[in-house]
Amino acid sequence: PMCHSVAGKGNPKGPLDTSTRRSVEDIREWLTKPEAMRTKTGKMRKPFMKSYATLPQDDLESLVVYIKSLEK
Repeated sequence: PMCHSVAGKGNPKGPLDTSTRRSVEDIREWLTKPEAMRTKTGKMRKPFMKSYATLPQDDLESLVVYIKSLEK
């Protein structure tokens, strides 16, 4: 199942390109420690996001930059 959306495509409950400003640190934390971020934010939408902590560091940082670039 699609968990997020960009430009109106995908799950509208998880837009990545909204005007919501996420810090780079929060984006990185969502990608690497989603269970901690669920607890911190109270966002318990299912299916739960999986951890991408095993991504190579360069790939993880590229993903963070990409997600941050989607914000309007």
